[in-house]
Amino acid sequence: MTRYVLGRLGGVVLILLAVCLFTYLIFFKLSPDPAVMICGKTCTPDRIDSIRNVLGLNQPLLTQFWEFLSGIFVGRDYGSVHCSAPCLGYSFQTNESVWNMITARLPVSITVAVGAAVLWLLAGVIAGLVSAVKQGTWWDRSAMALALGGVSVPNYVLALVLQYVLVVKLQLLPFPAAVPFVDNPVVWFESYLMPWVVLAVGYACLYARLTRSNVIDTLSENYYRTARAKGLSGSLIMRRHALRPALTPITTIFGMDFAGLLGGALITETVFGLNGIGKMAADSIAKNDQPVIMAVTLLAAFFVVIGNVVVDLLYTALDPRVRVVSS
Repeated sequence: MTRYVLGRLGGVVLILLAVCLFTYLIFFKLSPDPAVMICGKTCTPDRIDSIRNVLGLNQPLLTQFWEFLSGIFVGRDYGSVHCSAPCLGYSFQTNESVWNMITARLPVSITVAVGAAVLWLLAGVIAGLVSAVKQGTWWDRSAMALALGGVSVPNYVLALVLQYVLVVKLQLLPFPAAVPFVDNPVVWFESYLMPWVVLAVGYACLYARLTRSNVIDTLSENYYRTARAKGLSGSLIMRRHALRPALTPITTIFGMDFAGLLGGALITETVFGLNGIGKMAADSIAKNDQPVIMAVTLLAAFFVVIGNVVVDLLYTALDPRVRVVSS
C-alpha cells in the first residue's frame, strides 16, 4: 500500500510539472506579448524592451520557465521588486500579487463548493437509492422525470429565476454576498443558500440517475441474492451488499466534480456576484489578465489531480478487490 501511495504521489508531481509547462507555453509564449499588454498601445519600443527585461522575457524559454517554477517555491525578483513564495506573478490590471488575490477569494469558492457538494450528494444518493428500491413505482417515475428536468435547466437560468422569486418578489432571502461565518452565521447561511441550491440541482439529478442505475445492477448480482437467502436483514443487505459497491463509480465522479468546483464555479459566482475564484477567472478572461488566468488554471489542475489521488485511495476502503491489487 505504501508503494502504491508513493507511486501515485510521484505521478502527481510529474502531471503538475507537465501542466505547468503546458500552461506557461500557452499564456506566455503563444499569447500576445505580455510587455505590450502591460505598457499599453501608446508605449514606446524602449519602454517595452525595459518591461521585457524586468519580466525576463528576453531569456531563453527554459530559463523563463525555470524562473517561473522556482518562484512558486522560493520566490523571485522582478527588477527591484521581490515576489515572495509562492510567487505566481502580478496582475497586469491591478499590479496586485496573484497569490494574494487567490488567497483572498479562495474561501468564498470553498464555501460554495462544500455547501453545494453536501446538498447534491445527500439528495442525489438518497433519491437514487429509493428509486432503485422502488423501481417501477410512482416514486421512481416521478423522481427520474424530475432528475431529467433538473439536468436540462442551465445553472444561470435557475439562478436568475431564484433571485427574482426569492429576493425580488417574495423577499425571503437577501441578495447573496460573501459574508464571513464568524460575523453573522444567519446572514452567511442565507447568502450562500441560493448558490448552493443552484449548483447542487444539476449534480444531484445526475447522481440520482447514476445511483439508481448502479444499485439496480447490484441488486441483480448473485452475492446480493445469496445474502437475502441467508436471512440477513434488509437494511444490512442494502447498506453492505448493495449501496457500498454502487458507490465506487459515484466516488470517482464526486471527486472530480468537487475538485473542479474548488477551482471556481465560474457561472454561479458571476451570476450571484460572489467574489470567488470563478468570478476572478471570468473578470481576468474578459481583461486578458494572463498571470491571473494562468494561476487559476494551475490551481484548478492542482485540485483535480489531488482529487483523483484521494479518490484512488478511497477505493481501497470501498472495494476490497482494489485493496488487494494496490498492496
